[in-house]
Amino acid sequence: MIIFGSALLLGLVVVPLLIWVVGNRILGPYTHGTNPHAGPMALLGDFYEGLSKGWLSYWIVALGPVAIVVVARAAWELIVPKRGGVSKPPPPPPQNKSKARIEPFVAKDRL
Repeated sequence: MIIFGSALLLGLVVVPLLIWVVGNRILGPYTHGTNPHAGPMALLGDFYEGLSKGWLSYWIVALGPVAIVVVARAAWELIVPKRGGVSKPPPPPPQNKSKARIEPFVAKDRL
C-alpha cells in the first residue's frame, strides 16, 4: 500500500512538475492566461482542473506511475517462482529394505 500511495503521489505532484521543468527548458516559459511567465503552481492548478473535468490525458499522467508499478509487480509474480513453499518438494528415492549392498556380477561361464 505504501508503494501504491507513493506512486499515486508521484503521479499527482512530481510528474506534472517534471513536465513543467522540461517544457520550460525546451519550449519556453509556461503561460497562464495573461501571465506570460507563470510558474509551476499555475501548471499544477491547470493540471488539477483537467483532472476534475475528467480529461483522459491528465488522468494518464496522474495514473501512469501506478500503472507502471502494477505491471512491474505482475511481471515479477509471473517470472519469479512463489516464495513460502507453495510447491511440494520431490519425494525421496525408495530405500532398499536390507542394509546389505547387492553387487552385480557375471559368471565366467556366461562370457
